[in-house]
Amino acid sequence: MTNVVNKQHIDAKQPPVICLMGPTASGKTALAMALYDALPCDIISVDSALVFKGMDIGTAKPTAKELAAYPHQLIDIRDPSESYSAADFCQDALKAIAKSRANGRIPLLVGGTMMYFKSLIDGISPLPEADQNIRQAIALEAADKGWLAMHEELQAFDPVSAQRIHPNDPQRLARAIEVYRITGNTLTQLTEIKGDKVDGNVLQFAIAPKNRSDLHARIELRFNQMIAQDFKQEVIALKQRDDLHLDLPAIRCVGYRQMWQHLAGDYDHDEMIFKGVCATRQLAKRQLTWLRNWQNLHWLHMEDENNLQVILSTVSKL
Repeated sequence: MTNVVNKQHIDAKQPPVICLMGPTASGKTALAMALYDALPCDIISVDSALVFKGMDIGTAKPTAKELAAYPHQLIDIRDPSESYSAADFCQDALKAIAKSRANGRIPLLVGGTMMYFKSLIDGISPLPEADQNIRQAIALEAADKGWLAMHEELQAFDPVSAQRIHPNDPQRLARAIEVYRITGNTLTQLTEIKGDKVDGNVLQFAIAPKNRSDLHARIELRFNQMIAQDFKQEVIALKQRDDLHLDLPAIRCVGYRQMWQHLAGDYDHDEMIFKGVCATRQLAKRQLTWLRNWQNLHWLHMEDENNLQVILSTVSKL
C-alpha cells in the first residue's frame, strides 16, 4: 500500500487525531495495524480491559509478536487489583497524543470503550473522587431514613439531578449527595464544567456490521477460540490471588466474570460459554447504541475491503 499522506504533509501543521471505534470483534485492531503500515502514526489503546496486566486471552489483547511490530500505548499499565477511570484515561491519552504530535506523527486512538472516547473528545467534568467516610455516612442515613427521604434531600439542593435520578436508584442518588457534601457544589453545576479535551482535527471513524448476525457469529467464534487458547487457566491464575475478587472492575470484564463464576461452581462449562457469549453480545449492543447517537462520525462496514482506503483518503484531504 502506497502511503497517500507524505511525511512533509504531516509535519506542515498539527497532525490530526484519528479515532477508530466500534463494537467488540468488529476488526478494529487489524484495521489499526494496516493504518500503522500506511501512515506515520502511533497506536493508543482506548479499552478499559486492555489496561490490565495478566489479562491477555479474555481481552483479545494483541499478541507479544503483534505488539512488537505494532506498539500500542495504554496497554498493561494497571494491575487487575487497581482501578482505572475515564479521568485517568484522559490524562494518559492527552499526554500520549501531545508526545505523538510533537514528533510529527498521527495519534491513532483505537478501541471500544465509548465513555473514554466521549470524555476525551468532549472533556470530562471535574467530579471528586469517592470519599469512603462520606459514602458510609450516606448509607447509614439511608438505612435509617430510607432512600425516599434521601431523594427529598437531593431535591432541596439539586432539583435538576433529583428529577433525573429515581429514588429507587441508590447508587446514583448517593453519588449526587456525596458530590455535594465533598465540594459544596451540586452535581448539575459540576457536570456543566468540562476539563481538558483533545484539540485540532479529530477524525472519527466507526466500524460496524451491516448485519448484526455477522457480528454475533464473530463474537461466538472468538469466545470459543479464547477457550481453546486456555482462557480458563488465565482466570485460574487470577483467582489464586488473595487481592482479586468479583467486585473489582477488572474481574467484572465480560468473559472474566463468567469464567470466574464457573470456577466458583456457579454453573457448568457449557453454561459459562453461553453466558459469556451473551454478555459479549450485550456489550456490543451497548457500544452500537453509543455510536448511533455519535456526532461527526464516518461509518465503515466491517465486511468492506476498502476501509483502509476510505480513512487514508479522508486524512489526505486535510
